[in-house]
Amino acid sequence: MKNSSKETTVASGKYLFTSESVSMGHPDKLADQISDGILDALFAQDPYSRVACETMVTTGLAVVAGEITTTANISYQDVIRNVIRDVGYTDDEMGISADTCAVMVSIDRQSPDIAQGVNEDNTSGKEIGAGDQGLMFGYACRDTEPELMPMPIALSHRILNRLNDARFGNEVNWLRPDSKSQVTVEYDGFTPVKIDTVVLSTQHSPDVEN
Repeated sequence: MKNSSKETTVASGKYLFTSESVSMGHPDKLADQISDGILDALFAQDPYSRVACETMVTTGLAVVAGEITTTANISYQDVIRNVIRDVGYTDDEMGISADTCAVMVSIDRQSPDIAQGVNEDNTSGKEIGAGDQGLMFGYACRDTEPELMPMPIALSHRILNRLNDARFGNEVNWLRPDSKSQVTVEYDGFTPVKIDTVVLSTQHSPDVEN
């Protein structure tokens, strides 16, 4: 059969679909940006760097660990603190501050067993092995333009982008970096028909109340 019974049911009925987006100051996103910042700094000096870098952040602390093989010479401390500063964490009252937080770095070279499997040998004619495995999925759809993404996630992103603009533009001076949006959309089959619920939560200065 071309369509499963589940696909047929979804395509012909109404249901709610929720997606969330987190801001650059959310701990998960901050950790991603620190890892990305390290990768960018390494690639700027050595495009052939091999980087498996993980980051964890919590109150007053950023921890970076992993395996990196590179000829680049960077200051991990400076990269980490600069990312935290660019996001907007510049005061201990926010939970973490670029200038005062503790930073722990534990970086080793890539395992020689992995390197042996992925290093290119131009004389052997053999295929190069994979250095890691992963599972990803994604698709384009007609819900939104220009994103071509499902409406719930596209709207969640737009809300936080506008919130970030307000924060960096000082339109709202009590906003802090950490925020999250959730949008629930009602679908009829594969067609979005209405926005059911919007939730926006944001970190803010302590002198602001509902």
